[in-house]
Amino acid sequence: MNINDTDDRFFHLAGNEAIESRAIAQRLHVNKTQLADVLGIGVDSLRRSHRERAARVQTRMRAMIEIINRAQPWAGSVNQAFAWYRSQPLPSFGDQTAEELVKEGRADAVKAYLSRINEGGYA
Repeated sequence: MNINDTDDRFFHLAGNEAIESRAIAQRLHVNKTQLADVLGIGVDSLRRSHRERAARVQTRMRAMIEIINRAQPWAGSVNQAFAWYRSQPLPSFGDQTAEELVKEGRADAVKAYLSRINEGGYA
């Protein structure tokens, strides 16, 4: 995984390359315990490299990154996009947040929602 400071995105995801939670936590200014909470996984899943590379953990991290990348341009910054991800109720989803939806395995629905908004559609 690359952190590219010249790229406007939160993180640049390259193929199926493993994502390191340490890099995400640093960029979001949270610790691994807080990141695990955001992802809805146990903290041991991020503290042990073999568990961090598990498909479930990688899928959650990848989904969060993709959603923050999509929200960042209109949110204004990575931190504001992360705040939106965690706290903005989405009326189309019964006022659940993107974080809650990702924890439920509904990341694709959030991405589709953001695509509709990006294309000028309604929530």
